[in-house]
Amino acid sequence: MCGRFTLSEDVKEIEKRFDVDHTVVDNYEPSFNIAPSQHILAIVNDGKHNRLGTLKWGLIPVWAKDEKIGYKLINARGETIHQKNSFKQAFRKRRCIIPTDGFYEWKKYDGKKKQPYRIYLKNEKVFGFAGLWEKWTNDQGEDVFTCTIITTKANEFMRDIHDRMPVILSKANEKVWLDPAVQNTEELTSLLTPLDSSLMTAYQVSSDVNNPKNNYAGLLNSL
Repeated sequence: MCGRFTLSEDVKEIEKRFDVDHTVVDNYEPSFNIAPSQHILAIVNDGKHNRLGTLKWGLIPVWAKDEKIGYKLINARGETIHQKNSFKQAFRKRRCIIPTDGFYEWKKYDGKKKQPYRIYLKNEKVFGFAGLWEKWTNDQGEDVFTCTIITTKANEFMRDIHDRMPVILSKANEKVWLDPAVQNTEELTSLLTPLDSSLMTAYQVSSDVNNPKNNYAGLLNSL
């Protein structure tokens, strides 16, 4: 799964990295412990341009009666995404990229103990998770824009830490993923594979990341 990540890069660098044409972001600040239910940066494509904005992490399907369902839908399994009512329409028409510079995962040891790790790419400051977005309208008639991060089976590197990992898109696949004109299930599903292990690295971090209230640059320090 993917339940916590980081993004400390400047907005201008994010715009450059993902060829963003238009940005609607207010009061962006680097975050070292991004958690579900928070508003996070995301890139969507309107058919012509890449747009950078914010979405609430935890997808609320358009048919949902209660927004609390979003707490259960922070991740979507890539293997079944095209079959699930919660995700299949967004999979075809409302895909996004969630920029990040690393994510946290917890490795179990000695039975119940867990050690947090920060995982990132060796040669890229910023990269992108594959995601979906949705627009949901509450009882007051207000539109709420939400998203989920897609996961897949762990590659050889991640397998030592956890059996799942977020789908990290290669640069070559990002344009296809964002293109709303691409709706072929097989083509889209083929993009949801584990990243090459050789591109990834990780290190142990403080258990302070366990608490989402902790959010400071020192969380990135290795033990």
